[in-house]
This record gives sequence, C-alpha cells and structure tokens, in this order.
Amino acid sequence: MPTSQDMTTALDSGLLDALQHQVAVFARRAEQTRLGGTGQLRNSMDRAAYLLLNRLDQEGPMGVKALAAGMGIDSSTVTRQVAPLVDTGLVKRTSHPEDGRAVVLQLSARGLARLDEVRASRRQLMVEVTEGWTAEERTSFCTLLTRFNTALSARQSAAAAHPGLPTAETSESANGSADGTGGESAPTS
Repeated sequence: MPTSQDMTTALDSGLLDALQHQVAVFARRAEQTRLGGTGQLRNSMDRAAYLLLNRLDQEGPMGVKALAAGMGIDSSTVTRQVAPLVDTGLVKRTSHPEDGRAVVLQLSARGLARLDEVRASRRQLMVEVTEGWTAEERTSFCTLLTRFNTALSARQSAAAAHPGLPTAETSESANGSADGTGGESAPTS
C-alpha cells in the first residue's frame, strides 16, 4: 500500500503547493470577512454560533454529547459555545423527555428567526462573490468544497481515534500551529 509520502511524490508537487497556498489564502480571507454576509448582518454571528444553530435546526433537539460528537468537537467546547446562545434566547435548554435529568438543547423560535436572517445574508454574499459564475461552476465548487471538508473531517476523526499516529497537526502543535489557532475550533466566526 502506498504511503502518504509516495502519493505526494506521485502527484504534481507544484499543484499541491498551489492548492495548499489557495487553502491558506481562503482561510485568511474567510477569517477577515468572517463570511458573515452583507449589509447590517455582516459579521453578526460568529462561526461557532452559526454552526451550532445550523446543526440544531437540521437535526433537531439533542444533548451536548450528541451535538459535540456530530460537530467533531469536545463536549466542554460545546458547553462553552452554547452558554451565550442560551443567555441570548437563541437556544433553549429543556429536560430530556425520557430522562428528566438529562439536558436537551433546542433551537428557539428566536434562534430560528436569527439563523434565517444570517442565512439570507450569507446567501447574498455567495451571490455577490460568485457573480459571473455559471450554475455549473457554483455546483462544481460546492461539490468539491464539500468533498474537501469531508476528507478533512475524516482525517481529523481518524487522528482522534489513533492519537499516537503522527500527523501534520501534531507536528504543527509541537511548533505552534501555522495559523496561530491551534486547531479548527479555536476561531469562532
């Protein structure tokens, strides 16, 4: 079975250099704009809040552990990120219907309305950024970006399942991460 190094050598290193550079530029620009949308709603919801609210909207009420597992982050991180959403009324904490001791997180009506506003603003940003693209180009970009994110997620899951295996992340954390965040969950936009 070929190793990762064998595959890198077999692929065009110039193309891989260009790809990694474009991913770094994308990450910087996404952080600068926070891809927050347009108008008054620009930068109005951080990434952590958006992703948590979006997951609760798509998958329904769930406990902290299920939410954390679904997002690939630690339960303590979810607890910390959900607290301001509960405080502002975007998320409700309720008792589990079968086990009253367990807490379930649920998107509130206010949270759904706010999420809908932010989604509309972000959709408008995507329209503006991809103006001049064909529908096929937008679809292709979305398909490839989804595939890329899925591969990154699978790699992160595999690394978490086998913490002793060396990865690019472990060598970055030994030297300080390249973007200064130390990992995916550190930025909150």
